[in-house]
Amino acid sequence: MLSINQVMIALVVFLLVMQFLKLQRARRCFPPGPIPLPVLGTLLQLNFQINRDCLMKLAKTYGNVFTLWFGWAPVIVLNGFQAVKDGMTTHPEDVSGRLVSPFFRAMAKGKGIMLATGHTWKQQRRFALKTLRNLGLGKRGLEQRVQEEANHLLEFFASLKEKPLDPYYPLIHSVSNVICAVVYGHRFSRGDETFHELIRATEHIFKFGGSLLHHLYEIFPWLMCHLPGPHKKALSCYDILSSFTRREIRKHKERELPDEPQDFIDFYLAHIEKSGDEPKSTYNEENMVYSINDLFLGGSETTSTTLNWGLLYMVAYPDVQEKVQKELDAVLGPSQTICYEHRRELPYTNAVIHEIQRFSNIISIGMPRVCVRNTTLLGFPLKKGSIVLPNIASSLYDPEHWETPRQFNPGHFLDKDGNFVSQEAFLPFSIGHRVCLGEHLARTELFIFFANLLRAFTFRLPDGVTTINTEPIFGGTLQPHPYKVCAIPR
Repeated sequence: MLSINQVMIALVVFLLVMQFLKLQRARRCFPPGPIPLPVLGTLLQLNFQINRDCLMKLAKTYGNVFTLWFGWAPVIVLNGFQAVKDGMTTHPEDVSGRLVSPFFRAMAKGKGIMLATGHTWKQQRRFALKTLRNLGLGKRGLEQRVQEEANHLLEFFASLKEKPLDPYYPLIHSVSNVICAVVYGHRFSRGDETFHELIRATEHIFKFGGSLLHHLYEIFPWLMCHLPGPHKKALSCYDILSSFTRREIRKHKERELPDEPQDFIDFYLAHIEKSGDEPKSTYNEENMVYSINDLFLGGSETTSTTLNWGLLYMVAYPDVQEKVQKELDAVLGPSQTICYEHRRELPYTNAVIHEIQRFSNIISIGMPRVCVRNTTLLGFPLKKGSIVLPNIASSLYDPEHWETPRQFNPGHFLDKDGNFVSQEAFLPFSIGHRVCLGEHLARTELFIFFANLLRAFTFRLPDGVTTINTEPIFGGTLQPHPYKVCAIPR
């Protein structure tokens, strides 16, 4: 007679076999891909890692449109520039939804901009774009803020008197202060401990993103939410950002609203009053908090990380650094204020900045999209709710569009006469309806910070250091391994 344990084991095996067969029937409706297993999907075949190189390797086997399974959920991956472009722009509205996964739901609750979807996302994004323009996006006002922060950064590097330093914290402090001035209406001093806490919280959130424990949380949220670990710290770090933002909002509410709004919070508070009678309005304090968090996270970590890679590449390729400096010296005086418009007169410098973005590819695979209605994607019918993952890295490394995709080569953005040329496959800010709303600000910051740093200093390795690691640390953004440089005044 069978024991209870034997019956239970037989039942589990039977259920797993049935689920396996069910998955095999389901996968016939999707693009080809690895064979999914019950519970784990295709994560076992991926070694529980979903990164740019892994996806590009799979594309060689299954084609540029293939399917992965996260647990029971199919994810359609787009690989290569043409697939990414066509998939995201043929019916852009159809794939404009955001995947609100268990971890991101626990973090942002579907509010704000980055992790919102549907009506909330449309209203919050539209308002953010309009407000950023009102605050000077694309105009001299906001550019002046960037120039001021660049000057503070130059002063800090000069004060070190050529001593070795890790540039990560000085860079993220300066870049974050730009978005802080826009959102909160003021900047923070370099010694402000509250600001340091915000930066450390931001750092941990991005480090947790893309980690093994992050993937496990998305598959087993019912289990992970009861266990201790880095996921708990990541959620508490997000709460630190939210608490700080709430305090800043409270300070704004305690004083009278100015006749002319001075920052994002002023504009949002005024709009809450204005839209109070609209039945479908999503303008409220909760969405304001999460929108501000999105602006802070998106406006600090990504740009500073790109600059961090930029300094590392200048040390790794001193001939490129020297050529940038010669161009800056020939076109600009030693004390002339550097403006974003100067990029037109500095084609090589502009090309180097673009190549830093392309080669470092800090966002890696990009954020998943969700179909908001039944649609057709590159010939495959997809139902509402289907998940689409554009592999942005595969566009930035596509051998059909880049001469030396796996080498740092500013010539990718120069013609035979040395003029700057744009490249269609250059998609560091994503593509389609979910393109980065801070793209212009990021481009302005990258150019002004980088050009100022290279005009004022030559960056070298400390004495005795001869090796440079240009391989990334995978996470929410791709970070360089910690390194130190010496800033030598020119």
